[in-house]
Amino acid sequence: MVIEWLKARVDPEKREQYIQKDAEIWTKGLSKYPGFLGKEVWISPENLSEVVMVIHWESFEKWHSIPAADLEKIEKEFSQAMGNTYELVESAGYQVRNITRA
Repeated sequence: MVIEWLKARVDPEKREQYIQKDAEIWTKGLSKYPGFLGKEVWISPENLSEVVMVIHWESFEKWHSIPAADLEKIEKEFSQAMGNTYELVESAGYQVRNITRA
C-alpha cells in the first residue's frame, strides 16, 4: 500500500465547505479508478486553516496511472466550486512498510 499525503491551507471560514466539496468532487472522482483504497481527512483543532488528506492506494503504479487530463478535469470542477479559498502547500508519496495491529 502507498499513501498520497496532501496538506492544504484553507480559508478558515470555508474549511467545512472545503471538506464537503473535496468528498463530493475529489474523493468521488478518485474512487472510480482501480487501486483507490480510501481517504482520510485530518483537521487541526489549533489551526483552522490546515486540512491534511491521506489517500490510500494499492500501489504507486495504480495511483500514477490516472490520466493527467482526468485529474485536470476534477481539479477544474473543484476550483470552480471553491474559488480562491485554498492552496495546496505540501504533497508527498509514501510506501507503507509495516502495519501493526494489537
